[in-house]
Amino acid sequence: MSCTLVFGGARSGKSAFAEGLAQASGKEVIYVATSRAGDGEMSARIAHHRERRPAAWRTVEEELALAAVLRRHCAPQRLVLVDCLTLWLSNLMFSDGRAYPEVGAVELPARFHDERAALLAALDEGLPGEVVFVSNEVGMGIVPWGAISRSFVDEAGRLNQAVAARSERAVFVAAGLPLVLKGAPC
Repeated sequence: MSCTLVFGGARSGKSAFAEGLAQASGKEVIYVATSRAGDGEMSARIAHHRERRPAAWRTVEEELALAAVLRRHCAPQRLVLVDCLTLWLSNLMFSDGRAYPEVGAVELPARFHDERAALLAALDEGLPGEVVFVSNEVGMGIVPWGAISRSFVDEAGRLNQAVAARSERAVFVAAGLPLVLKGAPC
């Protein structure tokens, strides 16, 4: 298995960069979309991503069971592009429909812990083929005010660290420019 983490801030060019890696691979591409269209603005973002994807790519939409999707679709001569880990993380945090307090301890749903552990286990076991993960770097700004926002930033940082540790390559993208932090140049 070859695993790459591509991460950066909002509108940094990380998705376009990851899509370029997939296109250049010459492999069959499975695009795993983790987003959910909860409103018109998110629907427009999803439509924009769909429009720029090559028609030959197969799209799999999965909001929660990412490890199961990777186990099902990873194969030699195939590249699986997951966009994005932080949307997936957010989906898991709110998977049981609970409302979080603005102040106080945040207890995340059991599904959050189970799915996160399943993803990391799948990476530890090794998956056939190549996987490219896209994720947001959300920890470089100010500390958020609300408890759930702080928890999200913390969990996103922990997830990025865990995936980067298991990846052969980690690429930070800013202003559309890649900076390889780990592994071979792109």
